[in-house]
Amino acid sequence: MIHQRWGEPTAGEIVWCHFPDDIHPRPKPRPALVLAVFDDETPPYYVRVAYGTSQRTTTLHRGEFAILRDRNPAAYAAAGLSYDTKFDLKQALDLPYTTEWFSVPPAAPHGQTPKLGILHPSLVRAVQAAFQAAKG
Repeated sequence: MIHQRWGEPTAGEIVWCHFPDDIHPRPKPRPALVLAVFDDETPPYYVRVAYGTSQRTTTLHRGEFAILRDRNPAAYAAAGLSYDTKFDLKQALDLPYTTEWFSVPPAAPHGQTPKLGILHPSLVRAVQAAFQAAKG
């Protein structure tokens, strides 16, 4: 396993993730929302991430929220996204924060780290509602 010495991520970051399919990383990286960082003393850190997709972003199901350029330009800019994206909190996994599952995005907006951007404060209520719906 390859370990990268990135700094510790924080909840609310949007990162470039090879969200897995069964037990293998998907070949196409995609945005993922960091929901939690587990308090490990040393790397690799483990994170809980929610799946992000640019498909069918205007159709939201239980446990989903979207970041749309036209509806919330400030949140879209803060997220560092290239496309309207929805996140599915029902599809959340715990992964090691290593190069096996994460990579530096093409534009590398935050340097050599998987971070694309952050969740804008205006979206906190939408995320809370999606989280509650995903639990039910």
